[in-house]
Order: sequence, then structure tokens, then C-alpha cells
Amino acid sequence: MIELTVRLLKELAPAAWRIEKREEESAELFLVRKQLDTRRVKDVSRLRVTVFRDDEEGRRGFTTVDLTPGLSEEEIRRKLEETYYAASFAMNPGYEQPDPVQAAVPPADTPFMTRPLSETVGRMAAALLAGDDHPSAFLNSAEIFAVRSHIRILSSEGTDVSWSQALVKGEFVAQCREPVDVEIYKDFEYDRPEEEALTALVRETLSFAADRARAQKAPASGDYDLVLTGDSVREILDYYLNRASAYMIYPGYSSWQRGALVQPADNGFESLDLTLKASAPFSSEGIPMKDRVLLDMGILKTIPGGNRFCRYLDTEPTGEYRKLACTNEGSCSLADLKKGPCLWAVTFSDFQMDPMSGYFGGEIRLAYLIGEDGSMTPVTGGSVSASILETQNKMLLSTDRMVTSRYEGPAGIRIRGVSVAGSKEAEA
Repeated sequence: MIELTVRLLKELAPAAWRIEKREEESAELFLVRKQLDTRRVKDVSRLRVTVFRDDEEGRRGFTTVDLTPGLSEEEIRRKLEETYYAASFAMNPGYEQPDPVQAAVPPADTPFMTRPLSETVGRMAAALLAGDDHPSAFLNSAEIFAVRSHIRILSSEGTDVSWSQALVKGEFVAQCREPVDVEIYKDFEYDRPEEEALTALVRETLSFAADRARAQKAPASGDYDLVLTGDSVREILDYYLNRASAYMIYPGYSSWQRGALVQPADNGFESLDLTLKASAPFSSEGIPMKDRVLLDMGILKTIPGGNRFCRYLDTEPTGEYRKLACTNEGSCSLADLKKGPCLWAVTFSDFQMDPMSGYFGGEIRLAYLIGEDGSMTPVTGGSVSASILETQNKMLLSTDRMVTSRYEGPAGIRIRGVSVAGSKEAEA
């Protein structure tokens, strides 16, 4: 099919074209309580074709279409012609395509790549169920997917690269029925066999569900030392990746420049050291990817981005990164990070960081109000709201680490002086 598509593209003769061929095999398990409900094996293949069109004013537009196996030659031709026509309605300033690259990267010798997918998904399911040992909370349901992908990128400029990658992802629901019925949803994704980490995640989430069921009140309104753990840490640090990206800088949404101090810290708090981690050897545009320093002691070192916006900024296209590593060693253990008085917020209805304004927060589903004596009172309700611009020089990082497919770094972060809107009974 790929040879036919290339031939038809050459007949169509657009300004440029790119093909991403993705073959994906997966083993999937669906669990209800501790019982297997469904087992499924899938093998999917598709071509994603991007067609570029130039106009007389030197502008360039592009649109994308997915082609699936089974399409006839005439159907593929028609779809490509429609896509080429649609590109005339999506014009932008002109730019050069990525430099051509030819390479075939052999699969990595890792368990996710070498084991049968059925074995991988089975081992991760066993790790998940091993954590289901709480006396009052339990796993309501779970889904686990072991996915192995084989990708090839071709372009009109001569790029021809291929590689393979694998991961395990899924989700589960932790439930506690007494004294009130509570459910907590959690997703996960690993690019290495983090079986112990998954077991620990289940145990922690079940404990949170039990504490949420007995939490009766919201924290008092006021300013707190806020402790965040898990996915919320990555959400906070994503601010720096987004603000540094070419797609934010080119239109003027971000004024950051390479070499600028973008995260000042003082008074014993930490300047950030952030690294962009290459999750694949090439981007979806066929751009070679490698680990790059994003921030060094709070100073911006790299402007990451896809080809178009990097060309507009006259900077090297890096590809778009999805994995971030914080290489700070941290200043204290997670246990010390949570020493009172502070508010440890563990689950939100929807915790978000706005890269435009720098404001972050969300509605609290469960937090622990930790006193100076170490007492921990579960609370629920109220909301967190703060600006990273006002708090980024007041952050402490834990020495305890966490690893997922999208983040490596400190497992916890403590931010001083965060506003919490809660109950009016007393001031924090």
C-alpha cells in the first residue's frame, strides 16, 4: 500500500508530502474486580499522509488524511486529491521542510520489545492486582494495554526512517463504599517494566479512596504550603516546556528567549534543571531526536518544537517532546517535604496548569491537612489557585523519585504561599 501511495503522490505532484506508516500490535485485558472480563489481541495498520500545497504568494498549507488497508487505488487517489484541495484553505507563511534523513533503527533490547505481548500484559496485570489488598477499599475495574508499534516515515525530500517502540498503559477505578460510596480514577503509562511502581500506585490510590470516603470537610480558606505528588508534579513542570516551545514563542504568547533566566530561585529554594527526553529516535516529521537540556539552573537552553515554528524562528527543529526529566537531586525526602504545617493535595477533580497565564489549580477531591505535630486530617472540597510566576522561586523538590513514560524526577514538590478557597470556619 505504501508503494501505491507514493506513486499516486508523485502523480499528484504537491509541493511536498510526508507519509507515516504505523503498524501496531497490542494485547489488552479488561478486569472487573479481580476477575478477567475480556481478553483482546489487535493488529492495526494505517498510513497517515500529509500533503503540502504552495500558492503564488509563497505561502504553504498542509492537511492530513489517514488511509487504511483495503482501500482501492481509486479511493486512495480521491482521498489524496481531496486532501490536496483542502490544503489550499490552510495557508501559512512559507517554510522549508525538514532535512532528509535515512536510517533504520533496530529495536531496543528491552523486555517490552522482546517479550510476547501476552506475557507483558499478564505480568503488569499481576502487579496491579498485587496492590489490591486494602481492608476497606478495592479495585472496581481496570484496563491494561501492552502496545508495540513499528513506525516508518517517508518524505518527498528523501527521508526514510524506521524504528520500533513499546509501552504499557491503562487505567483503573479504586472504590470505597463506607461511610460514603467513593470512586477514584487513575491512569498510568510506562515504557519500561515498572511492576513495583504499579503495585505501589494501586495501594496508594486505594488508601486515598478510603480516606476520601471518610473526609467530611473542606480545609479552611487561606494560604498554605502546598505539597503536590504524582501527576500534579509533571503538570507544574509542563509549564516550562510549553512556555519554551516554538509554537508559543513564534506567535508572541511567550516572550522567552534562549539564555534567559526564566525560573529565578533564592532564599534556599531550588533552581530547576530540566531535560527533554527523546521517547523515540525520530519525531513524527522524521526529525532526529535526542536528549536536550531545557533549563539549566533556571536558564533556558533549548527552544523545542516541530519543523514549521522552528523554521519561522530560524532555530534548529528539534521535534516535539512528550517526556520531561527533572534532574534536580532535591533537598529533602518526601516524608520531610510533607512535614507540617502544610496541605498535601493528592487528588483533584481536574488539576490544570494554564501555560498562557501561568495559573494552576483545581478542585480538591482529597487532601491531607498536616499539623506541626504530624497529625493528618483528610479533607475534601475547596480549590487551589495560584500563579507559577509568583511561586516559582518558592519551590522545594523531594529526593524521592518517580518514573513514568512521560516524566522522570522528584516525586513531590512543596510550594510556599498557595491560596486555597475552602471553608469560612477558620483561617489557615
